[in-house]
Amino acid sequence: MVRKSFHNELENLQEKILKMGGIVEEAISLAVESLLEQDLEKAKGVVERDDIIDDMELEIENHCFRLLALQQPMARDLRIISTALKIITDLERIADHASDIAKVTRKLAGQEYIKPLIDIPRMAELAQKMVTDGLDAYVRRDKDLAFRMIEHDHQVDALYKQIFRELLILMMGNTQNITQGTYLLFVASYLERIGDHATNLGEWVIFMVTGERLELNR
Repeated sequence: MVRKSFHNELENLQEKILKMGGIVEEAISLAVESLLEQDLEKAKGVVERDDIIDDMELEIENHCFRLLALQQPMARDLRIISTALKIITDLERIADHASDIAKVTRKLAGQEYIKPLIDIPRMAELAQKMVTDGLDAYVRRDKDLAFRMIEHDHQVDALYKQIFRELLILMMGNTQNITQGTYLLFVASYLERIGDHATNLGEWVIFMVTGERLELNR
């Protein structure tokens, strides 16, 4: 009976993480939409979600600590709970970067962009898929899916380098482009960091399943 209760607690923990992850995914999408559309209401929605995600992280942390204190789990169950603690930390940081993008929207509101924003939404789409894949791998205990995430991370990194080069050329060619170009570089760097944190999700899934601690994004 005690074991069944503990299993139910772990399922409840997983549901909370998936709910948090869903809001994080929404935040990434909404943040980039706010930038593309220069939509301040959407930007505000991203910042509001960040506060919700912070609260969810604290709630899930407390849930994990209760399980550790009351159930004293061993081996695989201990890895499941410690993985949950690590995953919510990365999800919270991803939400922070989405909020950072929304704040850039506020800074650039009303300005004509110095170049069409094509690669930034591509980066965002890839980064968001990585978060989705990381959460799917977590639910399915799928280490193979976790390993495959590194390919998307390489694509995100390549897009970041491309954006960096293009914006640098525009800023060097016209000093009036420097301020906006710098903000757009910030956005690209935030998305690159989201990709790194999403890769961390894969690393924690591999640890949970195998007990091995690997670095996927060397």
